[in-house]
Amino acid sequence: MKKIFLVFTALVFIVQVQIQAQEIAQWRGDNRDGKYNDKNLLKVWPESGPELLWHYDQLGPGHASATVTSDAIYTAGTDEDGNGFVVALSHSGDKIWQSSIGKEWMDNFEGARSTPLYYHGKIYIMSSYGKLYCMNASDGTTIWNLDLFTDYDGRNIKWGVTENLLIDDGKLYVTLGGIEDNVIALDKDNGSLIWKSKGKGEVSAYCSPMIIKKNDLKILVTQTAASILGLNAESGELLWTYPHPNKWSVQANTPIYNDGKLYCFSGYGKGGVLLQLSDDGKSVSKIWDDPMLDSKMGGAILLDGKIYGSGDKNRKWFCIDWETGKEVYSAAPLKVGNIIYADDMLYCYGDGGNVGLVDPNTNDFSLVSSFKVPYGEQYHWAHLVIYDKKLYVRHGTSLMVYDISAD
Repeated sequence: MKKIFLVFTALVFIVQVQIQAQEIAQWRGDNRDGKYNDKNLLKVWPESGPELLWHYDQLGPGHASATVTSDAIYTAGTDEDGNGFVVALSHSGDKIWQSSIGKEWMDNFEGARSTPLYYHGKIYIMSSYGKLYCMNASDGTTIWNLDLFTDYDGRNIKWGVTENLLIDDGKLYVTLGGIEDNVIALDKDNGSLIWKSKGKGEVSAYCSPMIIKKNDLKILVTQTAASILGLNAESGELLWTYPHPNKWSVQANTPIYNDGKLYCFSGYGKGGVLLQLSDDGKSVSKIWDDPMLDSKMGGAILLDGKIYGSGDKNRKWFCIDWETGKEVYSAAPLKVGNIIYADDMLYCYGDGGNVGLVDPNTNDFSLVSSFKVPYGEQYHWAHLVIYDKKLYVRHGTSLMVYDISAD
């Protein structure tokens, strides 16, 4: 009997390790669309907000969100000397390991920018100075690394390169913004080059890309300084471009794709455009554009034929119709910021430091509940994350974890 028990225990351990190794945790959820799959969450919060389980206050300056797996929580921060790092935390808030990624941007809006990507037991991240790292997620040791400004002709930009990385079909995609090496695909296991594209030759623009599929064609969609790019994800061939300039060449939102239509949007009064892909995916045409939902970097949610998000120059939260681009309604329940979705509710994090819960069925952006973020310093720019019925809130130097379970 003891032998059977030991065999059973060993099998359970092996299965658990295999599950963890196969996990993927990335920017704005499983599909990079801001939608989280958790169910049975609180529909109303206590007056003081949901229960705060723990907080970790040694992150230093930074804007990276949490990357959460069954095993640990990963994010990026900056030490007192201006060096960036990835830190792994336990689910009780204890530090497991911390590993350097070199100098981080400290000239303005200081701190680590990009959110770590967890993929099959490895962590991938790019610093604001173009240092690309692949680490062992269990202990933070470096597996391979590249300097994208010396190994390739990548160029830095006004506020430091920023990209929440993407892996698909064994390829790690990176937008360098070089003349020759504008967008590249690397082997995720060793960093070797698979393909490179000149793109439009523009510098990068803080965009985190998306893979979309049109029939059997996989297309990598990203944005550089003044353009939306569609590249063949397998070969790197530039399929199409579409102009999308704004005042400061900041294109920080991940595009949204649905049923052959692609929505791209940015701040400073530029707003968004809905593009129709051709049947073969090799060209696009404009359906509509709209200047009102001009989110600078807060993302948006597509839900039941409506797009929800905040403006930038237009200092309100908007609901616009997916098919027409017309405003359905707008309001200012809190300062503009980022937005995610789970269990029929919208979660809005305003850059004034308030987190709001919104029922989209009320059709007015009124807050069901809200609370003020109690810890951290500087900017409220990191995107919210939900995992295992917990809400992860980053405010600069601090990460807070709230219990939002209705159980």
